[in-house]
Amino acid sequence: MAKKGHKYIFVLGGVMSGVGKGVATSSIGLLLQQKGYAVNLVKVDPYLNVDAGTMNPTEHGEVFVLKSGLETDQDMGNYERFLNRDLTPEDYMTSGMVYQSVIDRERALGYGGKCVEAIPHVRDEIMRRFEAAAAYNGSHISVIEIGGTVGDFQNALFIEAARVLKMERPEDVLFVIVSYLPTPGTLGEMKTKPTQTAVRDLNSYGVQPDFIIARSHEPIDEKRKEKIAVSCNVRKDHIISAPDIKSIYEAPLNFNRGKLGDEMLEALHLSEKRKASLAAWKRFALAVNDEKAPEVSIAIVGKYFDTGDFVLSDAYLSVIEAIKFSAAKLGRRADITWINSKHFEEGEPVAQLGKYQGIIVPGGFGESGIEGKIKAIQYAREHKIPYLGLCYGMQLMVIEYARHVAGIKNAHTTEIKKSAEAPVVDIMPEQKQNLSAGNYGATMRLGAYPAHLKKGTIARAAYKKELIEERHRHRYEINPAYIEQITNAGLVFSGTSPDGVLMEIAELPRSVHPFMLGTQFHPELQARPLEPHPLFTEFLKAAAVHSSKA
Repeated sequence: MAKKGHKYIFVLGGVMSGVGKGVATSSIGLLLQQKGYAVNLVKVDPYLNVDAGTMNPTEHGEVFVLKSGLETDQDMGNYERFLNRDLTPEDYMTSGMVYQSVIDRERALGYGGKCVEAIPHVRDEIMRRFEAAAAYNGSHISVIEIGGTVGDFQNALFIEAARVLKMERPEDVLFVIVSYLPTPGTLGEMKTKPTQTAVRDLNSYGVQPDFIIARSHEPIDEKRKEKIAVSCNVRKDHIISAPDIKSIYEAPLNFNRGKLGDEMLEALHLSEKRKASLAAWKRFALAVNDEKAPEVSIAIVGKYFDTGDFVLSDAYLSVIEAIKFSAAKLGRRADITWINSKHFEEGEPVAQLGKYQGIIVPGGFGESGIEGKIKAIQYAREHKIPYLGLCYGMQLMVIEYARHVAGIKNAHTTEIKKSAEAPVVDIMPEQKQNLSAGNYGATMRLGAYPAHLKKGTIARAAYKKELIEERHRHRYEINPAYIEQITNAGLVFSGTSPDGVLMEIAELPRSVHPFMLGTQFHPELQARPLEPHPLFTEFLKAAAVHSSKA
């Protein structure tokens, strides 16, 4: 059980989704942490998926993998980046997890033959998980984001669990609603009615918000604060203006100026343990938004961009943020361009990549677009453009090198061509049984694994240590049968599993290429605003000095 007097802050959405609940939750966590409190952040995903691993990235965004290996929502990445620490499996839950636990318990007669119902049994399992997360983390305050918006059928039980917790411990629980205030173009006036309606919807659950975070294009004025306060029964000083900002990293600074942390501590009957120090965060936020900083142009060649007429950058969110962090550290500003690898297969000239200073091929699965990625990798290698390959991006880098340098003309991956003549990339032996049995969820090589780095390599110089630990999410590996032939042709496997069996990093020597490196793991998952990832930093250093053919 959570400690007596443990505090809970529930963050809910109003009016529409996608306006910043995750950023608000992350920012609240950072502010309270800076004030001296141990904080844990929890994401509630109302989906019936047991985890995020089987969700389509073009619909849901990237899958963020925790150190433990749990596949989670991308908001968990923001939580880790803002708090600058690893989160635990207890900090994430889905409807699928909750229902699975309840059903498993019922099958084992854990309810003693009672009729199992949503109320109280599912609700009580949700409450148990809230308390278990607090107890596991040993925190003072839990900030819990409930996905979706007020009025969504699927998150009603989570709100009900939070309501009961508030009823039982009124001094220990706060509700925050992040609500959007539109300014219709034809009117030119900020409208509060949608937020009033969202609050009334929340009231219908038996919940009264303690704070309203007012998301809007421009800062909310005093007149509208007064109107919302009266209409929604929320103190005026608990209505926090959250206008559009250049980057999400300004949000904690804005909230701090609005005294959100102070007001929350007062509402929770807590005193400030120490003066919040956001100096380092402010320096970072200024650096990441510095429009005067010299640009470094980066092309991300991927395939998860297809969503109607829009580009879904959320599919590669952690990669984008990792680039920003390292660019800010180097006093640069990354100019990122999305390139759909399928277009190279359809005849678009790959030579267009010559105008960029660096190329990244991120992770992915399946056949679509991979020959376009291989063309991009070949162009980067032959034209000495700094290249960083992530997971699939490393596997395809090895396949490209095997085909065009090592003389293995039919090099391929059995993920795409099961009967490949030269399976340079092959499925891990223990994964064959999972796939044959149809066990796809949570069965990949997931989470943190150690790797040994060779002396005299780019990777070793970047990390400045021999043993590292990075997070994985894949089923396929470089086939040991081809490693000797490929290394004899000049490719260096600079990072391996401690037993030397699994290839974790591949690179070309600096004498051959300024920066050509791929990782089997996902380094972007451990990049933090105040602690950029060394491989991204080294990649951007090389890119910054490369002359593009603009």
